[in-house]
Amino acid sequence: MVSRVLILLYALVSYALFTISFLYALGFVGNYVVPKSIDKSMDIGGATGLSEAIVVNLLLMSLFAIQHSVMARTAFKRWSAKFFPAACQRSTYVLLSSLILLLLFWQWRPIPSPIWQASGLPAWLLISVYWLGWLIAFASTHMIDHFDLFGLRQALAAFRGAEMSGQSFRTPLLYKIVRHPLMLGFLLAFWATPEMTVGHLLFALANTAYILIALQFEERDLIAEFGATYQQYRQTVPMLVPRLFVRRQSEGAP
Repeated sequence: MVSRVLILLYALVSYALFTISFLYALGFVGNYVVPKSIDKSMDIGGATGLSEAIVVNLLLMSLFAIQHSVMARTAFKRWSAKFFPAACQRSTYVLLSSLILLLLFWQWRPIPSPIWQASGLPAWLLISVYWLGWLIAFASTHMIDHFDLFGLRQALAAFRGAEMSGQSFRTPLLYKIVRHPLMLGFLLAFWATPEMTVGHLLFALANTAYILIALQFEERDLIAEFGATYQQYRQTVPMLVPRLFVRRQSEGAP
């Protein structure tokens, strides 16, 4: 019973850190409220050199990308099962991801040189898309299984001494029009800004490249898990960009 309680507490702490890092990310990327953001530093002294800022920021984003991708692979999960109970695996993934994100926010070097700056209606439209992106990202986790995604369902099952049921393949709501609405939401949030700076552009470009590469590995894992069902899903639903207009051809049409 003690181990079950510890697993549940571990999952709750991990989820709490995720919540903190997610809420901070809203302010960090959009330059809202938080003391240090993508374009604003708490340092009163001299500015960081451009080369140093680029190197440090790329290293921070690479650290997150490596951890996020390696720990998501099936081979790593099998290896980590030798050291962690299965009920802790997802919580450990969430915990480390959140800690690395907080490290990125803390050590990020702003590069505030402007690239574009919008005002008036265009600025409000970009701000609206920014918040829409975060809303899509958060809502997407609830459309599948938010608590499974962040390790709470596994911990609760262990606490109750219940067997974990396997996840069935489902395509609710946004998943009917794009295969990865969570990533679509992040991309909208990363790019939609009325004030694009060099630092923000570096952040958006690096994370876009990571998302596009990581999705290839995730798709491979999904095919291995769901087989022909996911293959058919891939053929009918786009990865990130919804098909706004679908042409229907009548039978026998060229």
